[in-house]
Amino acid sequence: MDPVIIVGAGPVGLSLALALARQEVPSVVLDEGPGKDEPRLARTVVLRADTAALMERLTGEPLDQAGMRWAGWRAMRRKQVTREVTFGGDEPAPLHIAQHELTGALRAAAAAERLVRISVDSRLDTVEQEPSGVTAHTRGPKGTWWRGSYLVGCDGPRSTVRKLLDIRFPGRTAVERHAVAALRAELPWPRQALLHRTPPWRTSGPSAGEITGRPLPDGVWRLDWLLPPGKDLVTPELLVARVRETLQGWSEGSVPAYELLDTGVHTVHHRLARRWRVGRVLLAGDAAHLLGAFGTQGLDEGLRDADNLAWKLSLAWHHGPHDALLDSYQAERRAAVSARLRAADQALPLLRAGGGIRTYVPGAARGHDVLLSDGHLGHGPLGAPGTYAHSPLAPRHLEAEVPVGTPPGEPVADVRVTAEDGSFVRLRDRLGRAALLVVLIAPGTGVWERRHWVSAGIMPRLAAAVTALPCPAELLVAESYPGAAAHTVLLIRPDGHLVTALNGVRPADLYAAAEAAVGGRRTRENADGLENAEATAGSAAT
Repeated sequence: MDPVIIVGAGPVGLSLALALARQEVPSVVLDEGPGKDEPRLARTVVLRADTAALMERLTGEPLDQAGMRWAGWRAMRRKQVTREVTFGGDEPAPLHIAQHELTGALRAAAAAERLVRISVDSRLDTVEQEPSGVTAHTRGPKGTWWRGSYLVGCDGPRSTVRKLLDIRFPGRTAVERHAVAALRAELPWPRQALLHRTPPWRTSGPSAGEITGRPLPDGVWRLDWLLPPGKDLVTPELLVARVRETLQGWSEGSVPAYELLDTGVHTVHHRLARRWRVGRVLLAGDAAHLLGAFGTQGLDEGLRDADNLAWKLSLAWHHGPHDALLDSYQAERRAAVSARLRAADQALPLLRAGGGIRTYVPGAARGHDVLLSDGHLGHGPLGAPGTYAHSPLAPRHLEAEVPVGTPPGEPVADVRVTAEDGSFVRLRDRLGRAALLVVLIAPGTGVWERRHWVSAGIMPRLAAAVTALPCPAELLVAESYPGAAAHTVLLIRPDGHLVTALNGVRPADLYAAAEAAVGGRRTRENADGLENAEATAGSAAT
């Protein structure tokens, strides 16, 4: 079968190619550039725990050397500290990394992957599709025709794929602007990110704004200053004045020594494509959405697009076209991004209303500082990852369903599990393999060798039920899971979202949930499997 054509060799396109390769799907990545990325320390990304773990799975290496996992978070208003967070345990640290470092790691992994081919200097100009596949043409030194099974546009805000499909991209331009500087300096809060609102050395009006400081390795910091509305030019003199004023204010004395490494202006746009799928052509990342106000990160959402789409494309590639499953990509991801955009658009007038803010929301400054911090920390409506509770893939009417600490549709907690070979691994390490995960909660199994309990109790019956499922699935065992009682069975999607939690071994409910999770596709073999699931499990138990 023809490979998947991926247009765009940024982090989203490369991540999708690597995620497909993990599921034995070949891809061709069309890169309109020369295959190298300009180092820019003023262009960085903040990855939450789930997307950072995804990047490490795909690159096959830890990213701690290239990026910085923050030790803590500090929010301030004038001279007062309004919130402090220490990362670790229940509050995993975000990963802050320069985008060229992340892209470089992904490029290196893709170059070593036999199922990924990158074609540089290849600019798309034509897309044609028919029921059996997609044909794309690129111009440039290596201009040629490409044949693929599917095509995914990961080609950024000015997406050629989106324009060729004539998909509207409505929204708002220049929602916010930030002056950005990357510098090397010794600040009073080593390894701590900082949000400083209305600093005392700025008096009143729009210029008071807010400053965000985010640490990188080797003593480097990215500083962002919220700019007043308008298109005023950010001159080098103005930026240097901001740097010196800020460093002096934070150091409460003279300006400390610093080295200015890079500068820029970051403009936030809010846009959402009307459609994310047209036949065999799909959109992902900035080609499908633009967001980024209040600390939310557009790339973080783009990587979730790739994670959501990869396993669905894999099933369609291996087992034939599946419209319901591919349609769920748009339904889930567009709804999640739309909710975040809507929350940002509703909060923006309140948070940027200046002196009149107290007339809108009781509690004023403190409540708004919490809202902003949640956006930066990955919590609340401005920062939390999207959930798929209302997904078309969600199962309905399961009699044995029970509540656990993770509601259906949300990302699961990363607990330690025992794999089928008896090794102990993290649950996130088993994601992204085009297989559902079935996790039995069995206290005490961690202190015994697997051979002592794999054939005891309810394990044989559960193993038989997993074997009878209508799609590939891996059986894992965990000693505990937040909010789950002993013998609870979790069903988890390849992208780490919970499908359901069942009260014990319920083969029929487990089968129905698994079938719904892959789009409800029914073949005669699958139907026979549902009818025989209880009988097979019952035989195993005896």
